[in-house]
Amino acid sequence: MTTRPPLDGLVPATLAPRSRRIFLNDLDVSVDIGFHDAEIGNPQRILISVEVWVEEAWFPTETDDAEAAWNYDHVRSEIHRIAAARRFNLQETLVRQVYDSIAARAGVTALRVSARKPDIYPDCAGVGVELASF
Repeated sequence: MTTRPPLDGLVPATLAPRSRRIFLNDLDVSVDIGFHDAEIGNPQRILISVEVWVEEAWFPTETDDAEAAWNYDHVRSEIHRIAAARRFNLQETLVRQVYDSIAARAGVTALRVSARKPDIYPDCAGVGVELASF
């Protein structure tokens, strides 16, 4: 077993991490969303991205223990749960529910949640919304 040599005192204070971020980019979710007649009852692709800045205590450095880390698997499963729970008229409402669910978790210091519909217009990558705590 290889052990890491001690680095105490070797990393300058100016290079100490000032933030810790966990992210999930473009989770592809099928959502019953939209208020136009053609959209109602016809699920659409929504790409959801989440960036969660977490307290240092939720970002282990000395231990490689999964139980000590902020669980991004929860982010993914929570998005799927919210998306399947009901139909939405607006992306804003969907994003707000995802945002509130994650913001309420322990250890969150900042948050950004965005969603976009990638299949609306042929001449753009998507149309969407974003909420951020900063």
